[in-house]
Amino acid sequence: MYLLSLAIAPVFFIILYIYIKDKYNKEPKRLLFYNFLLGAIISIIISTILYIISDFTIPISIQGNSSVVQLFIKAFFVVALIEEFSKYIIVRYFAQPHKEFNEQFDGIVYAVMVSMGFAATENIMYVLQGGLQTAVLRAFTAVPAHATFAVLMGYFMGKAKFSNQRTKLNLLGLFFAILFHGAYDFFLFLDFIPGIWVGAFISLFIGLILSKKAIKKHSNNSKFKDSFTL
Repeated sequence: MYLLSLAIAPVFFIILYIYIKDKYNKEPKRLLFYNFLLGAIISIIISTILYIISDFTIPISIQGNSSVVQLFIKAFFVVALIEEFSKYIIVRYFAQPHKEFNEQFDGIVYAVMVSMGFAATENIMYVLQGGLQTAVLRAFTAVPAHATFAVLMGYFMGKAKFSNQRTKLNLLGLFFAILFHGAYDFFLFLDFIPGIWVGAFISLFIGLILSKKAIKKHSNNSKFKDSFTL
């Protein structure tokens, strides 16, 4: 129970943070929960798919350039693409068409909810296997990373809802989520190159800065801002 609490704590801290940042027009808690739940369910499905795929992939040698190329493909076109596309589908076809998705900031809110559902399931599995050290490490790395990818995706999907270029902006959000997710994983996969893991934290740091700006911009541009009263 202790490890389970540690696994879930960073997820709900991020959810609370985003909920507070949605200052002018709160989303219905039930709808937020549904998006979280769908994210958790899809996480189980995707984890199973990735596990099955791994059984059919060619073993990666840690010698030569071929291993780097294969790890690049694994990071960007297997893990990042599959995981982020699964989240994208939920936001695009469940959250975005909903009448409660009525301002640009909602793209960030719902994308984060889906992503945190995904991260919660994933984190529970890792923490129960790895223990306290894994819980602490992932609380400051993997879970915030998932949130960062979601904010970047949600920023563009929020803009898309109210734009004539909906498809372009939606796919742009998916692209940036895959780009940052892939970069983060790629540097971590290259564990046979001393010190290369720093690249993962650099990409995460850049993503966090961009996410903070995205949250601030959509919040400042809220159409409900002028009518908001404490």
